[in-house]
Amino acid sequence: MKAFRYCRDPLFLTAATGYALNQCALKPWVASPFLKGQFNDLLLIPAALPVVLWCQRQIGVRIDDRTPTGKEIALHLGVWSVVCEWVGPVLLGRGTSDPWDIVVYTLGAIGAAVWWNRRSPKEALT
Repeated sequence: MKAFRYCRDPLFLTAATGYALNQCALKPWVASPFLKGQFNDLLLIPAALPVVLWCQRQIGVRIDDRTPTGKEIALHLGVWSVVCEWVGPVLLGRGTSDPWDIVVYTLGAIGAAVWWNRRSPKEALT
């Protein structure tokens, strides 16, 4: 079993950098509906899940350092979808509820799951 590197994971580092770059440098200056709307939503799971799993590992909720499982990814995707698209906008009056965002979160989650659970050519032969 390959140990998950949490905040040193290459996908996390790429997603977090992309999120920060988009927030600080691109969105304010580039008139792109994708950058203003869906780009950061696509990065939700790859940029946030490693931090949450690391915190869970530190407090003992997560018992090992395996790569995120499909169940873990799906659970967090479900929780964050409810929080971001219902609790925040509907219950707290913060933000805008957009069910299409859940589709984009899901696409990012699928991509992250494929990346995190890929096998190297050497592992595939064993």
